[in-house]
Amino acid sequence: MSGGVTTLSGTSLSTACLGAIANGGKVEADPDGLLRMERSNALILEAVRSSKPVYGVTTGLGPKVEQVLSEDSISDFSLATVRGRAHCAGHPLPRSWVRAAMATRLNTLLIGASGASPAVAHHLAACLNADLVPIVGETASTGASDLLWGASMGLTLIGEGAFLGQAPGATSAQAMQSAGIQPLELGPRDGLALASHSCFSAAIAALGHDHARLLWGSSQTAAALSLEGFRGNLSPLDPGVLEVRPQPGQMEAAGDLARQLAGSRLFEPDAARRLQDPLSLRTIVQIHGSTYAALRKLEDAVHGEINGATDNPVVLPDRDEILSSGGFLSPYLAVSLVAMNHALVHLAAQITARTARMMTHRLTGLPNGLVQDAADVAGLAPTAKLCEALYGEIAHLATPPPVYPGFAADGVEDTVTHVAIAAKALMAINARLSKMIAHEMVVAAQAIEIRGIGDEIAPALRPVFQNIRSISPKTIGDRSMSQELQILSERVLAGGLR
Repeated sequence: MSGGVTTLSGTSLSTACLGAIANGGKVEADPDGLLRMERSNALILEAVRSSKPVYGVTTGLGPKVEQVLSEDSISDFSLATVRGRAHCAGHPLPRSWVRAAMATRLNTLLIGASGASPAVAHHLAACLNADLVPIVGETASTGASDLLWGASMGLTLIGEGAFLGQAPGATSAQAMQSAGIQPLELGPRDGLALASHSCFSAAIAALGHDHARLLWGSSQTAAALSLEGFRGNLSPLDPGVLEVRPQPGQMEAAGDLARQLAGSRLFEPDAARRLQDPLSLRTIVQIHGSTYAALRKLEDAVHGEINGATDNPVVLPDRDEILSSGGFLSPYLAVSLVAMNHALVHLAAQITARTARMMTHRLTGLPNGLVQDAADVAGLAPTAKLCEALYGEIAHLATPPPVYPGFAADGVEDTVTHVAIAAKALMAINARLSKMIAHEMVVAAQAIEIRGIGDEIAPALRPVFQNIRSISPKTIGDRSMSQELQILSERVLAGGLR
């Protein structure tokens, strides 16, 4: 990325750069990628001239693969491909998600395996840079490519759909022309290249991973604050303890917590209040470690998707071949997303338990509800119900999507992943988890305040503590905390309370 512009080459797109594009960043296509597209497109055009059988170019699609297109119909088939598959339902996908999908498709086209013309890449880049974002309904994909999502995007790019924020009744062609962009004219492979790929699922998963990565860091900070407020035992962070049972992620979680808690009095001998803390404080490293491991697994899966060709057929210009492919199916991404979502259920469950323990006098020595011990004051105790409600929704969202033999296309398309369900679920889980982390931070800050140790906690945590207190001051009587928690959760989701 240079000067706010991301150069897409087909192989080096990161989730961070994709997030920047999703939020309005500009793009440019790498010239070498455009040359690769030109070479592969030349093979497609030669196949058309020689009437060579090529799926979706000189033959029909799905069960009509055995039917050869007439010479007259080939030129119009790209347009028919897009029009006939632009079917979505529900509210429009968020602008950032569609921008991310457009950028992912642009990047994967530059690999040069689709056979699409360079004009498609130029057009995607122009629309992204003009912030012309197609309206695409939220439900369409079965996870055997994002065919209907892609076609709906393509329909708008050729001038027949609509862009987000467009005046009612106006066409996308008019919006593009106002921005100095002509609607895309499709070549023989271009319609299928716009429609048949897995870039929507990949893009949503990538954004979800990036949000979850930020939330993991914030959850570490919230847990560190809870250890301070509880006066927890830090022996479970000891590398020697962890080495006797090596597990992926736990050393990273323990090392990060130790760094955040550096300088805390909890490291002094006999500083802990209890020999053994409740499990929600004693096993933070195990839960956060497994979440870290799931993040790494998902990162690998996402990177392969946003930098990989999910086209069928695949053009191999170095070999002068056009071959059938199954690369549009994303089972590894689906499995990685399910693991990620389930790891966040464990994380959310532990936050629910830990915040409840923090408000229990029997375990902390602090007043129940972390407020004055009076019959007419509830304090923070009722907020535990909000935390449990959020956890319940997260657990429900993390239910794995169904995997079953498909029935479409006369039985030819008989395998699906429903990876899009898991990707959308991760985004919804992240939104709720940010509120749970904000809640833990408020509870921990209240415990620290009551103990009067705000100036004694780990130096790295003091600015975070003050930040929390600037938004959510010490609870003395009862008040609604909805707005405070919302502001804090937005900062958590943006990585601002770390």
